[in-house]
Amino acid sequence: MIFLQFAILMLMILIGSRMKGIGLGLTGMLGLLIFVFLFNMKPGEPPIDVMLVIMVIVTTAATLEACGGLEYLVRLAEKIIRSNPSKIVFIAPFTVYIFCLFAGTAHLLYSLLPVIAEVAAKKRIRPERPLSVSVIASHLAITGSPMSAATAAFAGAGILAYPGALIDVMKIAIPACLAGILLACFAVLKKGKELVDDPIFIEKMKDPEFAKSLEADDNPKTAAPLKKGAKLSVIIFSVAVVLIVVCGAFPEILPRFEPGKASLVLKANGELTMVTVISIITLTASALMLFLTKTPTANVSKTSLFTSMATAVVSVFGVVWMSATFMLNNEVVIKGVLEGFVTEHPWTFAIAIFILGALMFSQAATTKTMMPLGIALGIPTPALIAIFPAVNSDFVLPGYPTLLAAINFDRTGSTKIGKYVLNHSFMLPGLVGVIVAIAVGFLLGAFLL
Repeated sequence: MIFLQFAILMLMILIGSRMKGIGLGLTGMLGLLIFVFLFNMKPGEPPIDVMLVIMVIVTTAATLEACGGLEYLVRLAEKIIRSNPSKIVFIAPFTVYIFCLFAGTAHLLYSLLPVIAEVAAKKRIRPERPLSVSVIASHLAITGSPMSAATAAFAGAGILAYPGALIDVMKIAIPACLAGILLACFAVLKKGKELVDDPIFIEKMKDPEFAKSLEADDNPKTAAPLKKGAKLSVIIFSVAVVLIVVCGAFPEILPRFEPGKASLVLKANGELTMVTVISIITLTASALMLFLTKTPTANVSKTSLFTSMATAVVSVFGVVWMSATFMLNNEVVIKGVLEGFVTEHPWTFAIAIFILGALMFSQAATTKTMMPLGIALGIPTPALIAIFPAVNSDFVLPGYPTLLAAINFDRTGSTKIGKYVLNHSFMLPGLVGVIVAIAVGFLLGAFLL
């Protein structure tokens, strides 16, 4: 019976991933209906904590966007990328990583992709090289950012949830992912033909308009003035990030209440959960940004980030609830099959996470689905944190928005989906980045945890 149920689970995930948008959440609920009403399976716990974290974090990032702060960050990143064009294969990915790590979202990448493609092409550097690693860097930034839903779910939403968990995740995941990005940069440094020797580029250069556009002045056009409150909103957002990190590092400074039954708000010992802390701090920061910059609240709901929040929440709701139900009703069998081998070789659990993450297209959903299983299997905390970057496998199937955007912004045609689909521009840097990050994570965990 478990094989039939697993086949249904995978079928719903595959169909949902092809539908894109909220499709994954809707097919997840269809799978849940089949499990509950046809197989009489007891429903698992819905991922309310992760949905709440996504809602508050994305709302705060959307407020930053509405106040002009996101545009300010994009301009800073653009200035850094243009500062040394000949080193763009290294400068662009690390710039993308740092800014996405700070903001907790890969949304910044979309504004930077055309800059990266333009600077590379004008220096006759194959744009595929910096573009592909930059996309992977934006994904890896999610695993380690205190402002990302995936990291918040892992460190505080009922998975690790011990005092100082957020700091442990950050001090392992951030340097490990940086090491992964560095090796990925070296891996693509000579990837593909040099641009001047590429037949596609040579053919495109026969078009006078295309050739003229690459010879244009490297300096960007005069940009529209920033909104008056842009810099102030970034300062408020920065303070919120620092406060979340401080609260995660020193939970003893937080208020304590009478011990009782654990809930979404309080732990059994009376401590505030990180979901509560993150919610209070981020939405307070949103309120201050709107008050002090005099930005209308309606502007927040019109941002692209706020619109994407609904998609993320619905997707996580359906697919994680379906997966949790499958895990709950088959926990004994799953543990019996995996426990011995995974306990002796914890790194093998990363393979299961990587495969599921490639289908789910969501780091937060993959984290909430798989990491509790890792806890149940008895995988040590340092190993689980080292494995965390494996949730960034959404590059495997070339349908993720960041991949498609990079392909579309590369006018030279060097960034592409291969003939066999999986041999696309992002596969090499993605595999190198994730594998190196996991390996370095295990090494760091042995010394730091």
